[in-house]
Amino acid sequence: MSRRFFLFGLGFSGRVIARALLDAGWQVAGTTRSGERADMPGITVHPFDRDHPLPAGALDGVTHVLSSVPPDEKGDPVVDVMGDHLRALAPSWVGYLSTTGVYGDRGGDWVDEDSPLIPGLDRSRRRVAAEAAWQSLGLAVHIFRLAGIYGPGRSAIDSVRSGQARRIVKPGQVFSRIHVEDIAGAVLASIAKPQPGGRIYNLCDDDPAPPQEVIAHACALLGVEPPPEIDWDQAKASLSPMALSFYADNKRVRNNRMKTELGVELRYPTYHQGLKSILLGH
Repeated sequence: MSRRFFLFGLGFSGRVIARALLDAGWQVAGTTRSGERADMPGITVHPFDRDHPLPAGALDGVTHVLSSVPPDEKGDPVVDVMGDHLRALAPSWVGYLSTTGVYGDRGGDWVDEDSPLIPGLDRSRRRVAAEAAWQSLGLAVHIFRLAGIYGPGRSAIDSVRSGQARRIVKPGQVFSRIHVEDIAGAVLASIAKPQPGGRIYNLCDDDPAPPQEVIAHACALLGVEPPPEIDWDQAKASLSPMALSFYADNKRVRNNRMKTELGVELRYPTYHQGLKSILLGH
């Protein structure tokens, strides 16, 4: 029996997941807003957004479905537009990529999958609603709450090389993060060990760390002087609303369930290994 995977949202994480599935022998299709398929050989790509549903037959024979499409102000576009089709399709495995932002600000304390959801940002509140929308489909939906995503082309190494890196110091601030290849590894592990009722997993590495330390380490790997430290009170006046929002939440995220239930062994358990791999082009 053929294994056919459909991925709503072939973005930064989605493309890495799709390539991992191809390498594992899956037939893979997915969506972008435009339907363009640059740098995605072997993947059937359809255009999709709230106003452009999938063409008839696009989901025929699909056995596994994952969405990385973010919610908008109206809700989750995939559930709203394709929910009835997904119910009728009844895939054997369904996944949704959410965010650890749903836990809100914890002042640097630890959270796990059983922690209450107290999102403080509008986009995080939308994620809570989107998780509920996916769970309401009546399918076994596996929810993956992702920490800050980094990887080749989107990392502290790239920021330093481009001259855009800043070492902003907000006392006590830490972030959890996850290498994009470890996201793909965790998704494939869940597919191999599906939970009949669905399950929630935090996807993050083992080393929550202050952002200025990550920049300093990237500079050390590149053999360049780090940018000067900037005090938070001085920096925040010059940050965009989006940049400010990244500093609004301060927490450490536990990944025990990912390891114990899925058997995930992180390829990059800390940013030290992840940044070195990016530097070496692995």
